[in-house]
Amino acid sequence: MSEQEARVVAQVEKRLFVGGTWRDAASGATFPVEDPSTREVLCEVADAGKEDAFDALDAAHRAQESWSRTAPRHRSEILYRGYELLMERQEDLAVLMTLEMGKPVAEAKGEIAYAAEFLRWFSEEAVRIGGGFSVAPDGRSRFLVMRQAVGPSMLITPWNFPMAMGTRKIGPAVAAGCTMILKPAQQTPLSALALAGILSEAGLPEGVLSVIPTTDAGGITEPLLTDGRIRKVSFTGSTPVGRKLIEQSAPQVLRTSMELGGNAPFLVFDDADLDAAVDGAMLAKMRNIGEACTAANRIYAQAGIAEEFSRRLAERMGALRVGRGLDEDVDVGPLIDEKALQKVQNLVDDAVSRGARVVVGGGAGEGPGHFFQPTVLADVPVESELSTTEIFGPVAPVLPFETEEEAVRLANDTEYGLVSYLYTRDLDRGLRVSENLDAGMVGLNQGVVSNPAAPFGGVKHSGLGREGGNVGIDEFLETKYVGIGGLSS
Repeated sequence: MSEQEARVVAQVEKRLFVGGTWRDAASGATFPVEDPSTREVLCEVADAGKEDAFDALDAAHRAQESWSRTAPRHRSEILYRGYELLMERQEDLAVLMTLEMGKPVAEAKGEIAYAAEFLRWFSEEAVRIGGGFSVAPDGRSRFLVMRQAVGPSMLITPWNFPMAMGTRKIGPAVAAGCTMILKPAQQTPLSALALAGILSEAGLPEGVLSVIPTTDAGGITEPLLTDGRIRKVSFTGSTPVGRKLIEQSAPQVLRTSMELGGNAPFLVFDDADLDAAVDGAMLAKMRNIGEACTAANRIYAQAGIAEEFSRRLAERMGALRVGRGLDEDVDVGPLIDEKALQKVQNLVDDAVSRGARVVVGGGAGEGPGHFFQPTVLADVPVESELSTTEIFGPVAPVLPFETEEEAVRLANDTEYGLVSYLYTRDLDRGLRVSENLDAGMVGLNQGVVSNPAAPFGGVKHSGLGREGGNVGIDEFLETKYVGIGGLSS
């Protein structure tokens, strides 16, 4: 590590953050955090066990009543101060994220800004939690409707956006007046621990947030969800794990928000602006090294333009520079670990064995890290695993289609429904296809849909609920109705 890298890692707490206090795991256990570009160990982090998890739950339960009664303006100011601190420390936080996750540092800086924006957005929503008052239809009573915090919440975040997925959940929870336990991904705990320190510095009271990295996610999550004091679980990750969490939440009838897997189609019609479509495909496919649930997973180009589109896309993909995310002019960093690298290679090999043609890339990159070459595959058979599996890597399969009806059918032929993309100059077609796509989000002539001011979430097996936008806070609020009698018009 360079001097700067060592300094950035050194200044982050490696212990658990429980009830406002930094502490070792009760067992004394730790686990290593690796740099995926070198496979070297960056540091050791405290490994939470069941005892630590229940200490965090005790703290959240104790703090809930007083925290929920805190003035909305006070909660708003804490979030806004958190926003300011994230932006002030953007450079160091970006380096930290690149070290543990691998993405190019320029992208990491973008994620810090994106993460900070959730804190700013929900600082504004905290003071706008509404209710209602109305007269009953018969005029003999009044209806008072109020919104109140759901209560202690379990937040489970993934490794691919280690800071933004934290703020996307913490922001609305803080704004609503909920206490929280955050379990970050094992691969990327440092960003979450840095965030805990920043929010504490911003004024978040003791017990409101605990952060418990662990190598035994199932061993601590299930006991917490079945305890009875957790009232809400918010998870971002794979659909199989999401199903398991829903099952574990059922006995206590917990409120659940699930942002799960994707298999995003990217449709390019023959009337599209091809330059814009290629630009959009590069964004939709290669943001975050392709390790995103919103990544374009299946690219469908209308038959008349499919060959030209594939050629242009391959030219752009082949020009990308692969390397360590902190090196100069690197466009594509490593995949998160060896398992991810092997999965991507297996998907490409399966497609090629079924008749797909490698236009560019196709194999692992050079160096000790988990690198994979940016890849474009043409003539991909629909029966290949690439057509049904979330790739989570820099591989772009291009498949042809003939008609609009076929494009919509192919796009919807999946259990997932997170996001879809389409490019066309025909506004009528754009709106018509958008309405017919089974997805919670649609990018119409744009390759990025994520925005803190917009509702993020999917349909079918891609999840439940929405994060962000003016509806994101609803996931952490209950609606209470008070009937007022003894009145008449």
